Amino acid sequence: MTVDNKVTVVLGAQWGDEGKGKLVDLLAADIDLCARCQGGNNAGHTIVANGVKYDFHMLPSGLVNPNCYNLLGNGVVIHLPAFFQELETLINKGLDCEKRIFVSDRAHLVLDLHQIVDGLKELELGRGSIGTTKKGIGPAYSSKANRDGIRVHHLFNEEEFNNKFRALVEKKHKRYGDFEYDVEAELARYRQLAEKIKPFVVDGVSFIHKALNENKNILIEGANAIMLDIDFGTYPYVTSSNTGVAGVCTGLGIPPRSVGKVIGVVKAYTTRVGGGPFPTELHDEDGERLQTIGAEVGVTTGRKRRCGWLDLVVLKYSHMINGYSSINITKLDVLDTFPEIKVATAYKLNGQVLESFPADLGTLGQVEVQYDVLPGWQSDISNCRKFEELPVNAQKYVKYIENFLGTKVEWIGVGASRDAMIHIPL
Repeated sequence: MTVDNKVTVVLGAQWGDEGKGKLVDLLAADIDLCARCQGGNNAGHTIVANGVKYDFHMLPSGLVNPNCYNLLGNGVVIHLPAFFQELETLINKGLDCEKRIFVSDRAHLVLDLHQIVDGLKELELGRGSIGTTKKGIGPAYSSKANRDGIRVHHLFNEEEFNNKFRALVEKKHKRYGDFEYDVEAELARYRQLAEKIKPFVVDGVSFIHKALNENKNILIEGANAIMLDIDFGTYPYVTSSNTGVAGVCTGLGIPPRSVGKVIGVVKAYTTRVGGGPFPTELHDEDGERLQTIGAEVGVTTGRKRRCGWLDLVVLKYSHMINGYSSINITKLDVLDTFPEIKVATAYKLNGQVLESFPADLGTLGQVEVQYDVLPGWQSDISNCRKFEELPVNAQKYVKYIENFLGTKVEWIGVGASRDAMIHIPL
């Protein structure tokens, strides 16, 4: 049976923290189902709705819309205590969402064991550590790939769950030595959690295909970003899942033909958290200004983000992989006070322009970045609601990005508030 209905996808086009949540929030006002397809509670964004601030880490932000159902797909890894804590916090803030969130029975569990291992692994790496959130995401995906992971449906067969759990603990003790972990207490806790999660569990594949067949409006909320993708990111300084458009199909069980519009979210400059290469990173006053004005502190980690100029080499590579239908530029207002704004247009190595984004981190660490310098607008754009209302130099900045990437800018974020967004109809 051919289904013409297509999902809309929102993806991070850089190293994360681009402001995907705000666009998802705006789009979610008109959707029936919002789904996450990968990652866990290592993501983080804040949404302000009706004067109330909501922090999201694992749950889809479509929960803010009272008419929207929400799904955590099979590609998501779920720490059940964090799931319930986040749900409870949202309910306590007045969101009636307990009957609008569903979990795929094929999703893998993040255990406290995985979080302990995450910390031990970072200690082992020492100065070469990746800078993970220590939420156990990597070790959970590692268990999945090793075929000794525990899925949500395993919770409902106590004997099978216990056997898998004990075998996994034993394996980690062999690998990392003796560490404190009360197996019996954890098994008892998971017996309770199994009962608690049961009403939320569905066959995720059937669930989303039913929505497709019924012609529902479906929005897929990407977590992290393409430059943190396990395959295409700056490996090994990446997350452990496929964060690009391919992850939508594998993380929800929908065919490529069901993917419609793909919106890439691009911060007007570049940031990243944790270790790893960052060719346009600024270690000067401009970098500090971007960090301060942009309030660049991680929602999940509380860490200051590294800041630098917009890297169009990264974005072109990102667009090659994800094929963006359109772009949402966020936080353009952060650049309001800069007299000049640089954008990276090419990488050089030994005097030669590189034709592609390098896979090798040694190469990436040695590149000489070529910049174009664009004039700033040095005026407050936070009250602009139409493209024509932007200062001429701000319009030129947006057009420069469009022309370089060969795709249209559809949305422009000009401030922190929910309505501080310019929509340019395509």
